[in-house]
Amino acid sequence: MKSKRLQGAFRRKQKLNRKITNRVIIRQLSGDDYDAFSAAVRRSRSLHRNWVNSKAMTRAVFEKYLKSSSTGQNYRFFVVLRATGELVGVINLNNVVHGHFQCAAAGYYAFLPHAGKGLMREGLALVLKYAFQKLKLHRVEANIQPDNRRSIALAKSCGLLREGFSRRFVKVCGRWKDHERWAILVEDLRPGRNAR
Repeated sequence: MKSKRLQGAFRRKQKLNRKITNRVIIRQLSGDDYDAFSAAVRRSRSLHRNWVNSKAMTRAVFEKYLKSSSTGQNYRFFVVLRATGELVGVINLNNVVHGHFQCAAAGYYAFLPHAGKGLMREGLALVLKYAFQKLKLHRVEANIQPDNRRSIALAKSCGLLREGFSRRFVKVCGRWKDHERWAILVEDLRPGRNAR
């Protein structure tokens, strides 16, 4: 019974977003993506500043990044513009834990010139759907630096709620950075719960 309720909630949410999600698709990364990925990262350096640890410095670094998704604990997705195939951004589900926790940590970043157009919101909605429906997770968390207003706005727009603050939580670009903790639960997608 619970499963049917959740499926109904997802269908209703998809109906609301159908028009929006027609602009993007999500797909997993492959080794063939290195050239396009590294070009997008270089093009977006001013946007990423101190927010993102680069995964495209060399082909070897990129291959190691891809290999980390082969364990079933990390999932790497490109958000791709449906009309042209251009890379819009990346969304990761990291440290996926099943059993009693059923959770994952989400990380994401956009590429220029596609930032600020709502495309990452559509991609994150699709990744959350994948996390809750396909991976059967209960919770997805995003840890975001407090002054990264765009990433916080994206989390809010997809229904994540701020749950707390973690001091010197993650080492980013060689420095320990404070992060806000944002999260969404599968039951937050039930009708009437997603109006924030």
